[in-house]
Amino acid sequence: MALGELPDYPWDQMAPFAARAREHAGGLVDLSIGSPVDATPDLIREALAAATDAHAYPQTVGTPALREAIVEWFARRRGVTGLGVDNVLPTVGSKEFVAFLPFMLGLGEGDAVVHPRAAYPTYAIGAALAGADAVASDDPAEWPENTRLIWLNSPGNPDGRVLTVDELRAAVERARELGAVIASDECYAELGWDAPWDAERIPSILDPRVIGDNRRNVLAVYSLSKQSNLAGYRAAFVAGCRTVLARLLNVRKHAGLMLPAPLQAAMVVALGDDQHVDEQRERYRARRAQLKPALEAAGFRIDDSEAGLYLWATEGRDSWETIARLADLGILAGPGVFYGDAYPQHVRLSLTATDERITTAAERLRSLGDSL
Repeated sequence: MALGELPDYPWDQMAPFAARAREHAGGLVDLSIGSPVDATPDLIREALAAATDAHAYPQTVGTPALREAIVEWFARRRGVTGLGVDNVLPTVGSKEFVAFLPFMLGLGEGDAVVHPRAAYPTYAIGAALAGADAVASDDPAEWPENTRLIWLNSPGNPDGRVLTVDELRAAVERARELGAVIASDECYAELGWDAPWDAERIPSILDPRVIGDNRRNVLAVYSLSKQSNLAGYRAAFVAGCRTVLARLLNVRKHAGLMLPAPLQAAMVVALGDDQHVDEQRERYRARRAQLKPALEAAGFRIDDSEAGLYLWATEGRDSWETIARLADLGILAGPGVFYGDAYPQHVRLSLTATDERITTAAERLRSLGDSL
């Protein structure tokens, strides 16, 4: 089946609102796309520089050091034990993996790819690239019999919702009834805010409490973009079922989807150091502590947003009307309609702006609240 025409890239629709926000006398505060603004830690940059004599082709499967670092990181940071190096695979960022997983699994016409109702749009694009059908549903009982791939996202983008161990277990059980692969996008798992996730580890789908010792058809996807400010490095990985990963590795070898060797060396250092992750989390915590009450003072309700990089907010208006109102304050957000049809009155605001810009946004929102 030939690739059909894809929808226009949604963020192109934001151009006039960005122009409108830039006209504000105090300048633009861009809280739309969650692209990190803080510096890449020095220890990672130094590791990258030290590895730039990369004359040979890199290993698609990842260097032994990288694979071992991923295994150790899952045990230390996610409570996932029992993984071996054949249970992990580096990827060129997480977005390419999300977009091409249905294709790499051999899905096509007549197959369904399930994703959350409030969802990162690339889950549905991945289905389209493979010629499969995208189904938005959070209820395992609703997942159709032709489901071949299920995407979970915890903490969620855009809504910051965390799936509990019980919810993850129910999703895995339904996936196994259907004979489907289930993949959990866990890229924001280091960013827990509200109780209990301010103190407890956000569970992974590979947690033994979820799957026991049976990883069959179960995958967890992670990226270093947010925890380590490595969005420009395209540093990510997937872990789980060795049988599924062996198929994906073969496809990736044929396609040349390999992570550059210097980046693999930098990832080893990033995965082994917890201090920079904790420091970055505190930066985001402080920014959230300013932005959330300011939004509430301006008449917004914050839904979910218990973890992750965003605030999922509504003032009870059409999301495009809210986007325009925020643009008049010089603030750029993301409309809820980019994340599915179920949330026409929500907007997503990112914590990825400098301390000064977050403070500015909070002041402008409070002034809006004072005028209500």
